[in-house]
Amino acid sequence: MEKPVIKEVIVVEGRDDTTAINRAVEADTIETNGSAINEETIEQIRHANEKRGVIILTDPDFPGEKIRKTIEAQVSGCKHVFIKKKDALPKFGRGLGVEHASPEVIRAALERFHTSRTKTTETPLITRERLIEAGLLFGDGAKRRRELLGEELRIGYANGKQLEARLNLFEITAQEFEEALGVVFQEERNE
Repeated sequence: MEKPVIKEVIVVEGRDDTTAINRAVEADTIETNGSAINEETIEQIRHANEKRGVIILTDPDFPGEKIRKTIEAQVSGCKHVFIKKKDALPKFGRGLGVEHASPEVIRAALERFHTSRTKTTETPLITRERLIEAGLLFGDGAKRRRELLGEELRIGYANGKQLEARLNLFEITAQEFEEALGVVFQEERNE
């Protein structure tokens, strides 16, 4: 099978992630080498974003989120791709990371990405009140519903404080939200 070619530069955490990306697609990467991203790396990412566009694909864990937020705070308009935690586990041993994802999972993730928007004073697309009504912020099962919603919308997990901002950052429409919420409730009934 011929590997798809990705025009954008993919930002990953390390060398093993680059290896996993190259097993799945033809792409150039920038490695952050951990969550303490230096100014030189930020400048590289900024330049790549201006020239070709950037897709951020970090591990589905706290350090991966920290890297994502650090880049987003300094380079606007990046595309974001998320993989599920269960798809980032090794076959044997411990750990969690993009390097453990199969080529199929990586290709599927790269087919659906979100572009962040710059912060504006516009009315949010999804309000906090709607999140409360949907049982995503408080009560039994709220965390699990947020996990399922993040997977369904492919925006990653967000805690209660982050969820509204994450949904609006990726411009998730009310229709997309309601459709994903329906899937979440269906899955919840099936558990």
